Parts: sequence; C-alpha cells; structure tokens
Amino acid sequence: MGITKKRKVANAKVEPEKLYSLGDGMALVKEVNTAKFDASVDLHIKLGVDPRKADQAIRGTVTLPHGTGKTKKVLVLCTPDKEEEAKAAGADYVGLDEYVLKIQQGWTDIDVIIAAPNVMAQVGRVGRILGPRGLMPNPKSGTVTPNVGNAVKDVKGGKITFRVDKYGIIHSTVGRVSFSSDKLEENARELLTMVNKLKPSSAKGIYMQTLSVASTMSPGIKLDIKSIG
Repeated sequence: MGITKKRKVANAKVEPEKLYSLGDGMALVKEVNTAKFDASVDLHIKLGVDPRKADQAIRGTVTLPHGTGKTKKVLVLCTPDKEEEAKAAGADYVGLDEYVLKIQQGWTDIDVIIAAPNVMAQVGRVGRILGPRGLMPNPKSGTVTPNVGNAVKDVKGGKITFRVDKYGIIHSTVGRVSFSSDKLEENARELLTMVNKLKPSSAKGIYMQTLSVASTMSPGIKLDIKSIG
C-alpha cells in the first residue's frame, strides 16, 4: 500500500534532521496528525541504561496534570469487604474469583488492574496471561495496595505507569491530538521530570539520549533534549 497524500503532506512539514523544542514539537504533532479520530500523542525516550540490570530497569508512575484524554477501564480484585470502596471510587469491575476465571478464559478487556495485597495468591494464577500484556498488578506502580479506592481515583485522574523496554526506550502517552499544545507540553514535562528523577547511579554516559514525539498516525518529530531544562 502506497503512502497517502495526507501523509506525504504531513511528512513534508517535518524536517527529519531538525531538533524541535518541546513546545514547537507539540504544536507540530497536532498539525501533522492524519488520523480521523482523536489520536494519542506518544513520547519516545531513549535512555542510556541497560534494562537487563535490575537497578537500571526503570519503571515508575506519574500523574499527568491534564490526564491522558482516555478514560481507563479499571478492574479491582479484592475481598468482599473492599468492594464498596472500589465501586464508590469509580472502578468499572470489582470482584475476585469470577474475574480470575474470566481472565483464565481469555478476557483482558481492561486497561489497569488494581489488587489488594491479600488476594495476590489468586492473582498469581493468571500472572502468565497478565504479565506479557503489562496488566499484572505491582506494588511499585501502586496497583497492589490495601487502599484500593485511592488507587482507582489516581488511575482515573490521569496517573500513568511507564517502564523501559528491552531496547532502553520508554514509550508513553502524554495526551491526545485534541489537547492544546500547552497541555501536551506540560504533560510531557511532568513525565520527563519523573524519568530524570529515576536516573540510576550506576548508569554511565548520557542518560537521556534521544527524544521524539508522534501521534498514532504521524511522522516522528525529534525533540531537542536541551529545551527541556
């Protein structure tokens, strides 16, 4: 399939070797988006780390000031005494055995799973299914917690988790193309500040190596890391 006329026009607007400031890059990504839907805007951060080393396998959470623009479907796995708290906080699905069974049967139509610590033995039974999809609850990301209500509110309020992949890259959504470029820039700064804070002391050389932004159907735009300071 050949490249579309719209995409050709979009590609022509992006200078491939130019490093754009964060603000200019966010304005440009809105301009060159060719999708007919409200596409997500993603930041790609290449880090100078070795993800195979435990202390350099960077992962964390951050609350984007303007949210992601997508309402996340949240499943809370807990004992009956926590169910009301989870429902009141806005969880989409709440329960335990029936959902563990559904997941075993192949159901993964959720974005985030929050689990109370006392049910992790049951959750472990579906770890092989949830792990590869990035859905496995984890204390580091705040998704294994006795305070299930607060965790649901955080996720619904724009809290995201990120982790470095095996190539040393973090891919993370910072909003939608319908957001103003200012909001996209503020969300991106929040994420980058958090990634910087997590720099491991054992990482050698340049920590943040390259940075780019793209929407679901747009060319990638290289960003000038120096413009973030």
